[in-house]
Amino acid sequence: MNDVQISAIHYERSFTQPGESVRWTVVVKNNSKTEITGELSCQISDSEKTLYRLSQKITLKPGDQNFDFKWLPPAQAPRGYGLDVTIDFVDGSKSAVVSSGFDVLDRWTQMPRYGFLTDFFPERKDSATMMQQMSDLHINGLQFYDWMYRHEQFLTNEEPYIDILDRTLSLDTVNELIAEAHKHGIAAMPYTAIYGVSVEFFNSHKDWGMYHADGSPVYLGDNFMAYVDPRPGSPWTVHMLNEFKGILEKTDFDGIHLDQYGDPKVGYDAKGNYFDLGQAIADTITDTHKIVDEYRKDGAVVFNCVTNWPVELASRADEDIIYIEVWDPYTNFSDLHNLVTYAQSQNTAKPVVLAAYVHPVNSANPMLMDAIIFGSGGGRIELGENFGYLVEAYFPKYEIPTAEQRALLQNYYDFAVRYQSLIGPATTEATGRWINNVKVGALKVGLSEGSDVFALARETDHSLAISLVNLTGISSFKWNVSVNDPIPAKDLLFTLKGLDKAVKEVAFTSPDDEDFSLQKVEFTQKDGELTVKIPSLRYWDLLVIRY
Repeated sequence: MNDVQISAIHYERSFTQPGESVRWTVVVKNNSKTEITGELSCQISDSEKTLYRLSQKITLKPGDQNFDFKWLPPAQAPRGYGLDVTIDFVDGSKSAVVSSGFDVLDRWTQMPRYGFLTDFFPERKDSATMMQQMSDLHINGLQFYDWMYRHEQFLTNEEPYIDILDRTLSLDTVNELIAEAHKHGIAAMPYTAIYGVSVEFFNSHKDWGMYHADGSPVYLGDNFMAYVDPRPGSPWTVHMLNEFKGILEKTDFDGIHLDQYGDPKVGYDAKGNYFDLGQAIADTITDTHKIVDEYRKDGAVVFNCVTNWPVELASRADEDIIYIEVWDPYTNFSDLHNLVTYAQSQNTAKPVVLAAYVHPVNSANPMLMDAIIFGSGGGRIELGENFGYLVEAYFPKYEIPTAEQRALLQNYYDFAVRYQSLIGPATTEATGRWINNVKVGALKVGLSEGSDVFALARETDHSLAISLVNLTGISSFKWNVSVNDPIPAKDLLFTLKGLDKAVKEVAFTSPDDEDFSLQKVEFTQKDGELTVKIPSLRYWDLLVIRY
């Protein structure tokens, strides 16, 4: 057996636009002390259909070597493709298959993979390495969290500058990170707050403020920040929109990320006049996009619907992504699915991204949560700085997952990109139609607390894709509580009732395996019931049924 491994696949860009070639580098490590020869092959597929095969004769010296490839995909967008890499050695042996994926999008917001940056200190030197890591994860949009001088004044003439938390930050570093992100096709989105200002600013602009019914100011935390009136045409909103113009004139940011703090949901101005905060926010989102459109051809606006509010209004405003920060009472694993699909039910055709914070170490939550969210056609903001993982709403307090978790998360992002044509944002939610017709061995299938397996269904005109997410034996049904690994299962009999179409083929895959190419499996169909044997279930399996 040759002591050789395919140790990494690096992508030049986070996604490819129609008419562009996708370029990637395969890193191969020869752990032996002698040269080894063979053929390195890259097989490209669309679902289970092989489209193309590229290969290179290689001679591997001890250590790492890089091999470059490129391919011009069809111009169709959005579309995901599979990449399976292997080595055939001259002695007749083969390396293990390493699976990956890439996609073609018109713009990043068609299938957002949102990440984060938080470290903008002077003299930062790792921007190129960091953006390569983001590109390999297919992260195509980055939230630059708390990059600014102040919430009410984003830019300053000072360089470096001290932010509201006494951190030393650098606009030179911000600009370098933006430039490096753009080399990889990654959008850079500046964090802003739609109604948050420093208390010092508020005290000098009290007529701009937002108040409670009793006339007292609205503060965040222990008087850390103060609220101002975000209605269109208010003095604050006029000021804020001019600040946005300054961002877009003086930096190369690609739009505006708008945050809120969740409460209150109604406000009073300095004269005691009541207003509905949800509608005010929605109108200001649209006004923000007008500013972005003046300065950026494909600029984006993202707004944070904290605790899913006001998702109905915000989704119909001129925002590009439905972004939901998940808090109580949405604490069950099933709520992740329900939030994604409810946002999809607003019929705006906008992709959904969840922000849901949990500590990754000693926890199966990262994989289970991604399986549920990705299997529901959604996306998630969780990964960023140094492969850091978001554990709370203050992004700089990220944590680093374990090596095994990082490998699995890489697989999950590859998998979601690769199979987006089957489970991604452009597919149709069908869980409600099918979940009660699914059986998986003796396991309890459902979305209620105590279920062993979630069966999440997505449809296209000619396929039904069912994600099976394993919750068997976990210690809690709460996603925000660290849980143990589910009990794995093997040789499960899957049945699906109620099929009124003749099934042409069934295929199976799982991102829990290093090789997650779709493999056709045997099946039977009788009296509208489909039966398939599933080889294993760890965290997430995918069954694809073709009509």
